[in-house]
Amino acid sequence: MTAFSKVVERLGGDFLTGAFGRTYRIWRGVAGASSVLTWGDLNTVIGRGRLEPPRLRLHRDGELIPWQSYASAVTTRRNVVWQRVQPSRLHGQLQDGASLVLDAVDELHQPAERLAHALEEVFRARVQINAYASWTATEGFGTHWDDHDVIVIQLEGAKRWRLYGPTRINPLHRDAEAPEPPAAEPVEETVLRTGDMLYLPRGWWHAVAATEGRSLHLTCGLQTTTGADLLGWLSDRLRTSETVRAHLPVFAPPQEQAAYLELLRKEVTDALHDDMIGDFLTARDGIEPGRPMPSLPFLDAVPAQDDLRVRLTTARARLAADDQGRVVLLAGGEEWTFAAPVRAVLSPLLGGCSTPLGHLAEASGLAVGQVAGLVTELVNANVAAVSEP
Repeated sequence: MTAFSKVVERLGGDFLTGAFGRTYRIWRGVAGASSVLTWGDLNTVIGRGRLEPPRLRLHRDGELIPWQSYASAVTTRRNVVWQRVQPSRLHGQLQDGASLVLDAVDELHQPAERLAHALEEVFRARVQINAYASWTATEGFGTHWDDHDVIVIQLEGAKRWRLYGPTRINPLHRDAEAPEPPAAEPVEETVLRTGDMLYLPRGWWHAVAATEGRSLHLTCGLQTTTGADLLGWLSDRLRTSETVRAHLPVFAPPQEQAAYLELLRKEVTDALHDDMIGDFLTARDGIEPGRPMPSLPFLDAVPAQDDLRVRLTTARARLAADDQGRVVLLAGGEEWTFAAPVRAVLSPLLGGCSTPLGHLAEASGLAVGQVAGLVTELVNANVAAVSEP
């Protein structure tokens, strides 16, 4: 995570307590992120992947450009049809003002995956990273708002951002009403240059265009966590209650219905304790699947090989201790209880580092074979992966 330490550092402290979810924030010259995705990387991902629209798409003046304008349908020998990007036609559309969008580049390119992993540790939420490239001052999307918070990192070139603020506080993807259009004049106009970073809360109207030739930036979309999510989780948790599971007294007299509602109110009130948000976040962290990765060529058990490297595939695994001093790991919807020395095996992995088995064995005082057996259990649960050096 060293390459992204400056990014993570800027997102700590007063940002999380003061700006997050409330207002925009701009950081200038943030080191460490400009190498996440290069033009060469983008060429390789597009040229070697079958990136069906809308995974890869072009926009111009707020309109989606038909894929037939830059790709051709190909039918394989097994009668599978897919759209192959034609570089010359793609170049022509981009010269004519189109913006290129590549969704979920964190699933296609390892440095972007590492950046997503680092951000997920900070925000305790799923992160998807999209790449945006443009060559002209033509706006790809027009003035619009997003239903999730974003961290924008300018990788190359410059992009002008006009920020208009929200017209509906905390709008949702599925909401009771749509936000009204923004005022004619932005509340802020800024240019992001190479290495600059922007945070924008959901619901903030904005318009974006390149200003000085070609531009490449990443938009890191943060999974929104709302009171609705908390109440949904609480509803599922309360299914252990006989009162909640009981038939709703639809046909009972009013006094019986009132008595039931009083019981239900007490159940909900008791469940809304002071530590409930922490309990909710821990529970959600524990079921986050991460980005599972195979551990080929090792199909059966992880061999006791000192230099074999292991990493967790979820950024939100959690360690705790039980009342007997044992270490408890929550990851990928599973829970394990290990003897206390295993903490020295698991702790280095929580930061997303790829660590040799031999190092983990030395740190914990366990034999390499014991650590390999433990890692095998995690690999079989899809929360860890191993690779050869």
